[in-house]
Amino acid sequence: MKKSVLIIFISVVLFACKSEFESVRTSNNPELIYQKALEFYEEEEWLKAQTLLELSIPNYRGKSEAEELFLKFAYTHYYNNEFILAAHYFRNFSTTFYNSDKREEAEYMSAYSNYRLSPNPKLDQTYTEKAIEGLQTFINTHPRSERVEECNALIDEMRRKLEIKAFQEGQLYYNIGQYESAVRSFTNMLNQYPDAEEAERVRYLMIKATYQFAKKSIYDKKEERYENTVALYNKFVKKHPTSEYSKEVADIYNNTVEELQKLKA
Repeated sequence: MKKSVLIIFISVVLFACKSEFESVRTSNNPELIYQKALEFYEEEEWLKAQTLLELSIPNYRGKSEAEELFLKFAYTHYYNNEFILAAHYFRNFSTTFYNSDKREEAEYMSAYSNYRLSPNPKLDQTYTEKAIEGLQTFINTHPRSERVEECNALIDEMRRKLEIKAFQEGQLYYNIGQYESAVRSFTNMLNQYPDAEEAERVRYLMIKATYQFAKKSIYDKKEERYENTVALYNKFVKKHPTSEYSKEVADIYNNTVEELQKLKA
């Protein structure tokens, strides 16, 4: 019996809350909608605040309240985990209120919203690249901002994702025996990220890939491709003279030299 009374009480309260929100939403009273929007925002009722803020914005365009409404509207999307829309509305705020003292904050939040969209390295990295671009633009625009250090840290984190993504793509080609594509992919990776953590392993895999590619090539292409293996080996030993892969790459080099001698005999 007590449980039934409690359920009824909760239902009445919820219905009353909903009725209050709906009555405000449909009231056509700009001042009431504005005030309740701010109340819901302070109470972290993000969806209700968002709905009422969206209704309020047209009524306050060109007025002193507009700036606060626009910024809070962007934040409701952010707090609702609607990061694509959040990035859009923060960017919109910074262009609409160009002289606002909140412009720096909005530009940072636009880039940070894209950072929140950045997925793990196995997935498409479009938003990672957008976030890096946005954070770098923020640094260039606000070089003295207290947020610069954090922006640099976020950029480093996301560049690391891109490095891992590039390495995984090259390794996939290698694992399935697409050695020419593996070398091309690894070469692009080293051009973009010469100091990547995987750089030593990448160069090691490139030697193995070119050697296997040369072995499987038609006769007329073998010499040229074995010479590519030798060139990669020479670069490897200069960059990594004490590598854990030294013995293995030396064996590949010796085999390559033997094959070249046969071809030139």
